[in-house]
Amino acid sequence: MTSTTRCRRTVLSLTAVAALTGVAACGSGDSGEGGGGDPFAALRLADRSTGDADSSKIESTGDMGDLMSIEADGEVDWADGLKGTMTITYTGGQAAEQMGELGITATEARYLPDAYYADMGDLFAEQYGGKRWIRYAYEDMEDMIGGASGTYVKEHLQSVTPNQSVRLLLASGDVEKVGEEDVRGERATHYVGTVKVADVQEQNANLGEDMRAELEEQLKASGITTADIDVWINDENLLVKKVEKGDTANGEVNSTVYYSDYGTDVTTEEPPASQTVDYKDLLSSLPAP
Repeated sequence: MTSTTRCRRTVLSLTAVAALTGVAACGSGDSGEGGGGDPFAALRLADRSTGDADSSKIESTGDMGDLMSIEADGEVDWADGLKGTMTITYTGGQAAEQMGELGITATEARYLPDAYYADMGDLFAEQYGGKRWIRYAYEDMEDMIGGASGTYVKEHLQSVTPNQSVRLLLASGDVEKVGEEDVRGERATHYVGTVKVADVQEQNANLGEDMRAELEEQLKASGITTADIDVWINDENLLVKKVEKGDTANGEVNSTVYYSDYGTDVTTEEPPASQTVDYKDLLSSLPAP
């Protein structure tokens, strides 16, 4: 297999990973009602309020060890399946190097309920008959990535809301209220905690049993073993900032995300079919590794 072919295969996979990292949120459904007191009562209220807000604007930065560093901004709606548009810029790691070889520094990402689309730019379009968009069907994620991680990505992209970090704190069973702080000119309350995946099922009932079991399974599938979580909740009980640091089998993962303009109107169009190639079709056209 030539270095060019190897590069293209790597780029296809990295673009899929960027979809997960760029949207930087996951989880859906109703929160548990167990537990009580402060700060858990405040976090349960934030979980419900944020999940019910339906949409928001997002700005994020993240890195996954040597694999990639990215910046992303855009808007996402999760009221009826995922839809939204993000601009993902590759700022470092293998992703930036491999994308650079194809003349790509940033991609426009479009999220729709059944698939994620990545704009690969003019050079890619010249090489593939004017098809500049790659379509990644969520139902193919299990085969694309493989095993439990593929299932995790598929479920993540089909059920995205920003309140997963709040649920992680609830699952930790050990949350500290740091105090009032300013987040981009807005007063917010800062909470911190550490989640150890092995201990999720042993913690108190701040989440229902089914939710704790589901969360534990998702974390294990993603490769996360521990996660340090910071969240900032505003006076309307909405998540306005989160910082996560997690240890995985592939190194440390870090992300910082700002949420704003909850309830914003999000319109996302599917790219023209004439300019779109499916990931599976594109991969099958390349020589086998």
